[in-house]
Amino acid sequence: MTARTEQSHEPSAVARPRLGALAVGDQIGTRTVELDRSRLVRYAGASGDFNRIHWDQEFAEGVGLPGVIAHGMLTMGSVVGLVTEWAGDPGAVVDYTTRFSRPVPVPADGVATVEVSGKIGAIDVEAGTTRVDLTVTFEGAKVLMKTQAVVRLDG
Repeated sequence: MTARTEQSHEPSAVARPRLGALAVGDQIGTRTVELDRSRLVRYAGASGDFNRIHWDQEFAEGVGLPGVIAHGMLTMGSVVGLVTEWAGDPGAVVDYTTRFSRPVPVPADGVATVEVSGKIGAIDVEAGTTRVDLTVTFEGAKVLMKTQAVVRLDG
C-alpha cells in the first residue's frame, strides 16, 4: 500500500498577524528543532558543505570540538520556521540575521534538540514591518545570538 498526501493550493485558513494588533514584547510562540546525523548528511548534499566536522567524529574531536556538530546555516535555517509559520508566508520575512555563538553537537544515535522562542522586538508602522527576536538554545545555552527577522505585515 502506498501512502499518498494531497497538498491544497488554497490560501491558509490561519489568520495572519496584523501589524496594528502587535505590541513590543508579544510572544509569537515556541518550537523545537531536532537534528540528527541523517539530517546533517542531507543538508551537506544540498548545500555542498562537506566539512568533516559535520560527519567525522574523530576529526571533529581532533580539532577541539565536542564531536560532530550541526552546520550553522542548517541551524539558522531551521529555527526561522517559527517566524514563517507565525507570519503565514515565508515571503513576508524580508531580512534575517544571526551570530553563531556555540556549536550544536549531534550524537551518533539520537537527536540534538534546539529550542526556539520568539517575541516582537520592534514595530515600524511606517515601513509596515516588525522585528521578531528569537532566542535559540541547546541544552540551556544560547547557540545563536542576536537572531532577528524583519517581517512585512498588513496593517
